[in-house]
Amino acid sequence: MLRSPFFCFIIFLFLFSCKEKKTINTNTESIRKEALTLRNKAIESFDKQNYNTSYSQFNKAKELYEVIKDSINISYIFIKIAEIHQRNGDYYGSKEIVTEALPYTKEDVYAAGANNFLGIADKELALYDDAILYYKKAAKQYKDPLLRHNPIQNIAVVYIHQKKYDNAIRILDSLLQSLSTKEIKEKAQPGDKSILQDNLGYAYFKNGWEDKGFHLMNEGLQIRLDTKDIYGSIESYLHLADYYSKKNVQKSDENALLAYKTATKLNSVDERLEALQILISNDNSPNTNKYIQHYFTLNDSIIKVRNNFKNKSAKIKYDAKKEKDENEKLRLEKAENLLSLQRAKYMRIVFVIVFIFLVILIAILIRYYKNKNKAIEFKSSYDTETRIAKKIHDELANDVFQVIAFAESQPLAKENTKENLLQKLDDIYGRVRGISRENNSIDTGANFTKSIKEMLSAYNTAERNIMATNIENVNWEVMDEVKKVTISRILQELMVNMKKHSQASLVVIKFESDQKTIVINYTDNGKGCEKSTIAKNGLQNMVNRAQAVKGSIDIDTEPNRGFKAKIVIPE
Repeated sequence: MLRSPFFCFIIFLFLFSCKEKKTINTNTESIRKEALTLRNKAIESFDKQNYNTSYSQFNKAKELYEVIKDSINISYIFIKIAEIHQRNGDYYGSKEIVTEALPYTKEDVYAAGANNFLGIADKELALYDDAILYYKKAAKQYKDPLLRHNPIQNIAVVYIHQKKYDNAIRILDSLLQSLSTKEIKEKAQPGDKSILQDNLGYAYFKNGWEDKGFHLMNEGLQIRLDTKDIYGSIESYLHLADYYSKKNVQKSDENALLAYKTATKLNSVDERLEALQILISNDNSPNTNKYIQHYFTLNDSIIKVRNNFKNKSAKIKYDAKKEKDENEKLRLEKAENLLSLQRAKYMRIVFVIVFIFLVILIAILIRYYKNKNKAIEFKSSYDTETRIAKKIHDELANDVFQVIAFAESQPLAKENTKENLLQKLDDIYGRVRGISRENNSIDTGANFTKSIKEMLSAYNTAERNIMATNIENVNWEVMDEVKKVTISRILQELMVNMKKHSQASLVVIKFESDQKTIVINYTDNGKGCEKSTIAKNGLQNMVNRAQAVKGSIDIDTEPNRGFKAKIVIPE
């Protein structure tokens, strides 16, 4: 319906001149060639993992194909753009793009590809039942039996995630057997067999058939090494690292390191993070702390890169729409030059139509971006609510249940019982407020100093005095947001630890800075603790945060001697 003014304009021009029809036909062929050139460049950029460049080129090609109504190429480009979103971890964005592609997917292969991508997105979002439904649709739409393997195999992978190992084994074993049939054997590649063997072996291993699973996984890895399937070998190494984690931690570390090095070579971030998780979980190396630090740094980096991609993709879309409007305007001006003075009356009508078209388009763009921002805000709110709900369940649910049981079993008319009940309720209220403070967002802008002061002052009581000095003397404007968030979280964890463990009546926090570093000296007169207990009481997480931004924390404490910490963060 949005394109109707534009179509009316084209029909209007057709009615007036055969010469103009020839011009349009010439323009159509020119647009087709330009679109094909852009599409091929986009594919080349995609293969080189230059995703931002590829995204822009695909988007421009799509706009041109929309002009000539080439639905096959439009659907192909939509699916490739969706794949770029998935490779950048934006699965919601991928689903949105695939949904736009569905009206153009007239051929079975593209419709199947669209449903397969929807399945992949839902699998990564842990919407497993929805993922299976999309994979089943894709399997029905593929006519080629070998292509049909892909969504069916993806169903088996989802079953492994759901721990339905028997279902996964049945599917993967059937697919492996079908590779030897005449219909598929001629088309199948070694990689088709290796991925099936690896996943089947992993499913057997997770289902308790460890020897059989190991044999299949090892055989799958060997095929991948023989055929130089470097990317596929990463998954094999990760599966074997998981297998050895309970049997031979040294071999588990070796396979995890092989996966990490290969993923690093291929710039595959998610697999690098998975390999680091295994190395950290094994805790069998003097480099464990280094792995932890690298994990935090890499994870923060990929989050930043993916957020930048979302912003860039949104800007590309907006620029493409803007360019489309500009091109539309130019075409109208060319049409105006072709019309004679006798058609001036009709040209005024054309300009009115174009103006309405632009107004509608701008209105829709404004609404689209508003709705998109609302969706992002809703997702962020949902994640926060889920995290808070888990913390409330883990930390408060049992206490609330005990208070209810106390109230039901004790005579509340007694003064002592009533006071005891009120004290328990007051404790729960205080913990709820603590959780609320811990999950507040951090203002890293001009009000950062104020937010730090407010956070620290929240721990002031009649029995405890918190003093923060020289905080205004620090040049916070030159510090990036990540380091500000790190400092705020470290101070918050120090306050929480002090409140829970130290019984301090005086806390002094002194801020110092030079051109290179910010130093925060924390001192309290609490009961202190043994240094060996730091990892147990949660302060190790604070140390890891500082190391992730190339900072350090030096802790000095002894029982009954108070607690001191020196935090050094580079500017």
